[in-house]
Amino acid sequence: MNPLLTIATPLAACILCSVLIIVLHPLLERYALARPNARSSHSVPTPQGGGAAVIIAVITSVAVSASVFGAANVSSLFAIFAATILLALVGAYDDLRTMPVGPRLLMQAVAVGMVLATLPAEFHLVPTLPVWLERSLLLIGGLWFVNLVNFMDGLDWITVAETVPVTAALALFGFYGELSPGPTIVALALCGAMIGFAPFNKPVAKLFLGDVGSLPIGLLMGWCLLQLAGHGHLLAALLLPLYYLADATITLFRRLMRGEAVWIAHRSHFYQQATNNGFSVTQVVGEVFVLNIVLAALAAVTIWLKSPYVQGMTLLLGLSAVALVLSRFSRQREPLR
Repeated sequence: MNPLLTIATPLAACILCSVLIIVLHPLLERYALARPNARSSHSVPTPQGGGAAVIIAVITSVAVSASVFGAANVSSLFAIFAATILLALVGAYDDLRTMPVGPRLLMQAVAVGMVLATLPAEFHLVPTLPVWLERSLLLIGGLWFVNLVNFMDGLDWITVAETVPVTAALALFGFYGELSPGPTIVALALCGAMIGFAPFNKPVAKLFLGDVGSLPIGLLMGWCLLQLAGHGHLLAALLLPLYYLADATITLFRRLMRGEAVWIAHRSHFYQQATNNGFSVTQVVGEVFVLNIVLAALAAVTIWLKSPYVQGMTLLLGLSAVALVLSRFSRQREPLR
């Protein structure tokens, strides 16, 4: 991959995202305030919708890079970005008003289906499964991944702490030929855009992503991870988002077991428990960031060392690292002596 592209794409996305946020901020303050409630992690009204700048910056920088460097399949990216824009519009509506659960899930499923429609006929992750069954499971999995990124976006900087390490790792794998150019460029742009968003979301945040950002970010990251899995690196694609997968999935099943309405906002996630248990926001996101660096390193090991023993050990280490952080977050933090 052209080294200039790996620098220009995230830099352009970062600068464009920052400029757009500065321009849009007065409008968001006026029309898109997120007011605190019992389930919020913030205590003062704060504008949301910064994700619109992130998504515009990603699409623009990828479009320019693809046209200038000719490094990606433009027709495939067009479909991916059409689905991304659809989800951004659904999220924007939900930020300003409240969309009923049924139509919201339907539109999300359409967007995920549009992404899956871009996969070639020979794309097959598990040879023992019929293709129709695998695609059905991918649709369900994609719908869950889009929503879990939205569910986990409930603390200042936490989506930055997740997205930046994951996309940086994806871009690095792409640079060494372990990921196709299209998702590599998208990962570069998303990484740069989130870095541009980070100063506005640092604790105490002056701006939130909103559903207009978290939903399409989940779609783009999910597509990049799916492409990595399709490149023969299924374990790496599972390790990279393992903290988000574990926190959100365990929380979902706990709420289902308690008979709660899982689509209603809450404060049950492990990272939310951590702030109730004496962790500061910066301590929580710091631990999540470090954990994601560890998971990225383990994912890299699975890509370049194909021994079944090594693969099994890296998965065990990844699960253990995530379990350790979840356990820490769920316990009262002892004060420093």
